[in-house]
Amino acid sequence: MTRRPERRALVVGVRPDKREEYLALHRAVWPGVERKLTECNVRNYSIFIFGDILFAYYEYVGEDHEADMRRIADDPVSQEWWTHTDPCQVRIAEERDPGALWQPVEEVWHLA
Repeated sequence: MTRRPERRALVVGVRPDKREEYLALHRAVWPGVERKLTECNVRNYSIFIFGDILFAYYEYVGEDHEADMRRIADDPVSQEWWTHTDPCQVRIAEERDPGALWQPVEEVWHLA
């Protein structure tokens, strides 16, 4: 039996003066960033924009989400990527994940 992926969603704001910079970065996401996400069991990752709101969705197919997220956070390429993307973002939601810009969004419905 194949394990069903965990669906994850997050939200953050994009600073209006950094919007175009953020979009340009994501038109050419670094291969090392994508590789690490894949190695850490992240699939079907999308980021959507609506005005100055960014909404991310991904599916996690591993066994230990927290450990895989730490592996991404410890990755030097991902850390460098964030030095470019983090200044473009601003927290806009209740702080559920202390210190994080991107905050988790609760799923209320899913059609399988």
